[in-house]
Amino acid sequence: MIQILRRAPNPWGQDVLLGIGWDLMWAAIVAGVVFLVVHAIFAARARPSGTAPTDRTAPDLPPRIIRHSVGARLFHWTMAAAMLILLVTAFAPVMGYHFDWVTIHWIAGLALIATVVYHVVHVVFWQRLGNVWAGAEEMRDGVAEMSNFVRGRGDPSRKPGKYPVAQKLFHNAATLAAVAAIVTGLFMMVRIDTPVFQQNQYLLGDGAWGVVYVLHGLGGVALIGLVIAHIYFAVRPEKRFLTRSMFKGWITREEYLAHHDPTAWPVDGGKQTAEQRPIAASPSPPPPSRAVGHAP
Repeated sequence: MIQILRRAPNPWGQDVLLGIGWDLMWAAIVAGVVFLVVHAIFAARARPSGTAPTDRTAPDLPPRIIRHSVGARLFHWTMAAAMLILLVTAFAPVMGYHFDWVTIHWIAGLALIATVVYHVVHVVFWQRLGNVWAGAEEMRDGVAEMSNFVRGRGDPSRKPGKYPVAQKLFHNAATLAAVAAIVTGLFMMVRIDTPVFQQNQYLLGDGAWGVVYVLHGLGGVALIGLVIAHIYFAVRPEKRFLTRSMFKGWITREEYLAHHDPTAWPVDGGKQTAEQRPIAASPSPPPPSRAVGHAP
């Protein structure tokens, strides 16, 4: 039987929460692996939705379209590194790998907080929440897309803007899990010696600390499954153009037209110059165009 919560008596004989059961960690790993196997099976039997448009559809577009700025890419990879370090230092000791993990863990936590603060400021002051949060209409499109995927049909739904609904839903889930881990992690830092907070073992009562530990553990377990799914989709053949854009910053004109709605994600086109001819005819690609409505 899976242990959901860990409990133990405190020095006064009261039964208090200690945190989540570590079986949940293994359950998250198994669920993540099962998900990617099932998805791969359904993806193998899905029929293509149609032929991708050629660059003749929009001759004014440059051969490369900026998808992620340098700042967005630095944010993504810094956050990814912090997240992986946090997961390893949190769960490796549970798996029997013992090392001095506490200091590494809270430093990585502060790095994660810094990236989240940067992201929030960027979205609030330079972007729209609709760029990264799925709305009701997009949710309906997502349900239709999932239904078509399960039935092995091509996807007749309209193309998305810069971010497909699946990406937005992943972002929403990762945000909720990360915020739960971050807020509770800040409370937990008060119980250890750090340069950030003065140690205070009695800030909360035993019952409240138990709730903090449970929420922190649930956020971490959820992130295990989300990271597995994220890495899986990053290496899928049909998604590799997105992964490349997180390294190089751009996608090709053909990829832009095949996967995105230009009215939902417009880019600066203008009159095509000699330097903006198709990649095959250009010995050295020009600088990428700037996309309107960028978000990390």
